[in-house]
Amino acid sequence: MATAAVGLTTTQALLAWLLGRHSPERDTVFGRSVVVGLLLTFVLATASSFLLGGQQPPPGLGLPVVGWHLGQADARPAHFMGVHAHQWIPLAGWPLQRFCISHATVWLAAFAIAYVILWALLTRWALA
Repeated sequence: MATAAVGLTTTQALLAWLLGRHSPERDTVFGRSVVVGLLLTFVLATASSFLLGGQQPPPGLGLPVVGWHLGQADARPAHFMGVHAHQWIPLAGWPLQRFCISHATVWLAAFAIAYVILWALLTRWALA
């Protein structure tokens, strides 16, 4: 299972490389957000997958639907953040480009940095 999961996230890095080299949108804010999101998915999801694979979720009932435990260390929220970076980062990049926000590239970088910081905090919490 772990090999398949790493193989799946590796495709995100390959997609980022292909889009970064060959996409006509690569020089737009949205194009950059897609590439950054894909790269972050590869890095963050792979790292949190190893953490999740070595740690069992806490016993008992958690949050409805997802089952996460907020009162105990749980690696699943960090893994969720890592797996879905390729959706959240472009979701932030699209309005920055669409509405011609001044300094959109800087705002995109700030959003991506905040995203990684949130992932790191969730990961640290999971290790506690």
